[in-house]
Amino acid sequence: MTPQGESPNPQTDEAVAITDLLASAKSIAVVGLSSKSFRPSYGVARYLQSAGYRIIPVNPNESSVLGEKCYARLEDIPEKVDIVDIFRRSELVPEIVDGAIGIGARAVWMQEGVVNEPSAERARRAGLFVVMDLCIAQELHKRHL
Repeated sequence: MTPQGESPNPQTDEAVAITDLLASAKSIAVVGLSSKSFRPSYGVARYLQSAGYRIIPVNPNESSVLGEKCYARLEDIPEKVDIVDIFRRSELVPEIVDGAIGIGARAVWMQEGVVNEPSAERARRAGLFVVMDLCIAQELHKRHL
């Protein structure tokens, strides 16, 4: 309860937490990033890059995307990752979340249409902030950060 006797609003709390995350993050590993410019992952990553984030492509089928070296797995990235942004099917999320936990990422972000509650819960238990079924670029744009 708040001092005024009102129940806190979890949606407002999440919105504030998302804003804080986007304002403080520096590096975003984009899992499933494609070099094909018509793919949503490419457009989102390009937007994030233009907003000043360090984009780290993760895709075993690419060597580089948007001028950045591409890594086959999260565990291959030699630098700190703040957010792991997932552009993969929901059933592939568990392995990605395990990788995000393993590398000490601060957050896991599942793009629109990507939902995996058990993996989200596992990430939360490991101390990661979790966003599910939202577009990181749209959320960043809404906040004018």
